[in-house]
Amino acid sequence: MPAYELAGREHQPQNTVIDLKTCRLGDGQVVIIAGPCAVESEEQMLGLARTLKEMGVHILRGGAFKPRTSPYSFRGLGEEGLRILARARELTGLPVVTEVTDVRYLDMVLKYTDILQIGSRNMQNFDLLREVGRVQHPVLLKRGFAATIEEWLLAAEYILAGGNHRVILCERGIRTFETYTRNTLDINAIPAVKELSHLPVIADPSHGTGRRSLVAPVARAAVAAGADGLMLEVHPCPQEALSDGPQSLLPEQLGRLMAELRPLAESLGRRLS
Repeated sequence: MPAYELAGREHQPQNTVIDLKTCRLGDGQVVIIAGPCAVESEEQMLGLARTLKEMGVHILRGGAFKPRTSPYSFRGLGEEGLRILARARELTGLPVVTEVTDVRYLDMVLKYTDILQIGSRNMQNFDLLREVGRVQHPVLLKRGFAATIEEWLLAAEYILAGGNHRVILCERGIRTFETYTRNTLDINAIPAVKELSHLPVIADPSHGTGRRSLVAPVARAAVAAGADGLMLEVHPCPQEALSDGPQSLLPEQLGRLMAELRPLAESLGRRLS
């Protein structure tokens, strides 16, 4: 039996399905999570949220706390960013996902959001994993940029062992010798993890490529490989974004991608509603 007993298919052969009110992850639906890398202002977030709602996006994303490599980069608006996300949810009816970067901020993030994101840098922050295992908010767990599949599933095991069984795995690319792309999105990890685990798996081609021109083709490839959903960075003016502008789609580019994904999903016996 694998070390990730609770996350493995030997423990639970049937897929875990997570009901998020606007969508169901893990039952054949292709779920679209979209929004800016970081919440920059109320005007930006609410305007974009309206647009994304009209386009058929299922979940809004936006960072209020940003773990940045440089201490001089924009690190988010903190609690004010969370308040703006809550207003976007009230305006659109869409659930929101945002990253919790530290155990100290967990209660604050729980107050304003619907889904907790554990970022790549925190995938093996075991104290944080234990704490989110004690709550009932769904947890979106990103793969560490140098993590093996087994290490990723063992990180999920920490959350499951704490009693929270609403875990969503996110393949966001791993660091390799290649420098043209920001990361190397591990497409084969998607069917591999779905073979090993019952947990839903989504892909993040924005971080996986770091290049706007590559996001759509890699997104299509991820869906074809069996991803239950996509997490996409979208910004109304990427050249002015305070973080991750080069990999952010314009809203109209997201609209074209979703139109391309619908027949692809249907050809695979799935749906993008």
